[in-house]
Amino acid sequence: MNTLELQKTANEVRKGIVTAVHSAKAGHPGGSLSAADVFTYLYFEEMNIDPKNPKKPDRDRFVLSKGHTAPGLYSVLAERGYFPKEDLKTLRHLGSYLQGHPDMKHIPGVDMSSGSLGQGISAAVGMALSAKLSNESYRVYTLLGDGELEEGQVWEASMFAGHRKLDNLVVIVDNNGLQIDGNIADVCSPYPIDKKFEAFNFHVINVADGNDMDQLRAAFDEARATKGMPTAIIMKTVKGKGVSFMENNVGWHGKAPNDEQYATAMEDLEKVGAALCQK
Repeated sequence: MNTLELQKTANEVRKGIVTAVHSAKAGHPGGSLSAADVFTYLYFEEMNIDPKNPKKPDRDRFVLSKGHTAPGLYSVLAERGYFPKEDLKTLRHLGSYLQGHPDMKHIPGVDMSSGSLGQGISAAVGMALSAKLSNESYRVYTLLGDGELEEGQVWEASMFAGHRKLDNLVVIVDNNGLQIDGNIADVCSPYPIDKKFEAFNFHVINVADGNDMDQLRAAFDEARATKGMPTAIIMKTVKGKGVSFMENNVGWHGKAPNDEQYATAMEDLEKVGAALCQK
């Protein structure tokens, strides 16, 4: 896909996120929206996957370590054809397979159940090690929240990954600067994030705008070319990206829009889509 097609797709993913959370009357829109571009880039450009064969042995693996942003993952999986987009409206409903956190047993395309913060990266490291031990070619990607970096388990996993030189592993940090209790710098600052990963023997790529497809492309190309060590991509993003009243507003970490707010949000995203169509 070219950059414009990726941007249009990410905008559709954002519509799916807002629709799902509105239908559920609960969920986490802020961090799902900030990561919509990287979700889109991974599933439409970067990863070796097949929606018709979600379990194909040589597929690249993705672990959503910040599992509460499941609406973002579900929306991109639906957009990519793993299941009907209509099902996004069943998010968190009784009996729906799309629950508040990813479930590998019931959702096509989900490689690891996740949600307990800090644990996803450990699972991803295990997958990457497994590929190395079995001489398999697949790559492993995991997405962490910046607040999640406050979990000690993240650094145990990183120490192991660096020590074992897992160059088939890409750790992505969605650095939108906000967590449930406020600004990450005030709650329990994980900064400097890049220096920490460097200390754990990672190749670090800082992305100035993680909502920019060209910058994401350059970062993932560099990660793929990196040998002998795992890569950490630290991307600055805007929490709530694409929805005017949610952007950089910590209150939208875990809250659903009401009907009026939903209409405004969809209007915002329709305008973005229309502007992209003019390009």
